[in-house]
Amino acid sequence: MAQHEWLAERFEEHRSRLRAVACRMLGSPGEADDAVQEAWLRLSRSDTGGIENLGGWLTTVVARVCLDTLRSRTSRREVRSESPTGEPPIARVPDSAAGRGDGDDPEREALVADSVGTALLVVLETLTPAERVAFVLHDVFAVPFAEIAPVVDRSPAAAKMLASRARHRVREGAAAPEADPAHQREIVGAFLAASREGDFEALLALLDPDVVLRADGAAVRVGAEREVRGARAVADTFWGRARAARKALLGGAAGAVWAAGGQPRVVFDFTIARGKIVGIDLIAEPDHLLRLDLTLLEE
Repeated sequence: MAQHEWLAERFEEHRSRLRAVACRMLGSPGEADDAVQEAWLRLSRSDTGGIENLGGWLTTVVARVCLDTLRSRTSRREVRSESPTGEPPIARVPDSAAGRGDGDDPEREALVADSVGTALLVVLETLTPAERVAFVLHDVFAVPFAEIAPVVDRSPAAAKMLASRARHRVREGAAAPEADPAHQREIVGAFLAASREGDFEALLALLDPDVVLRADGAAVRVGAEREVRGARAVADTFWGRARAARKALLGGAAGAVWAAGGQPRVVFDFTIARGKIVGIDLIAEPDHLLRLDLTLLEE
């Protein structure tokens, strides 16, 4: 087997975990895919003879790429630590963040990371880039502080302090998202109706002021914006649209789906808290769609 093919196979063994790491750090499937691709490019250009732990090496590379992306974001916009109403951000802190495994099962870790919902990202957005990286690597993926330290350019003790500060802020901002399925469906139904009818004010009333709309790579390729922030911008994105979207359940939670030829093409995954939509994820990657627990609802 050629060296390049062997290296590609080894890389594929780590892809799911690397993407999970990047998704949790960046909150954007599209940007996560870019970070993973960059890790592959760096690996393919590197002398791999001196790499003893390929998984650790790749995780470090992805973390550094994500840190650069987060820093670039903060240079372009002001990161707000609370909503205009002065209320704390909404988040769901999963059990995985409090009780970590031993870090030796990449597939399990990828599934654990996928359980960290969009709502947690609302709080993660309030952290500094270094705090966010340290928290995600340690509290979600059980990476030792000795390995986190060079990523964030700190000592292990300082990296531990970053994660501790982040953990405190996450717990302070933690609150359960909307848990009533009937209320979820009511809000999503009202959102789809307002979108179809072109009722801009109704859309605004259903959206949290700091709502974030994110699209994965496949959705971006068919014309969606990778990320849209703020109630007015998100309302404008949906204004007069969603005519073919149908209400659905995603793992029992309210969502929507656009289907063609009887097959789901784009899934709208809503995160709802305090009666407002705080996040919408557009999912169009075929492999991801196949893994969803999706049930279409009668109109």
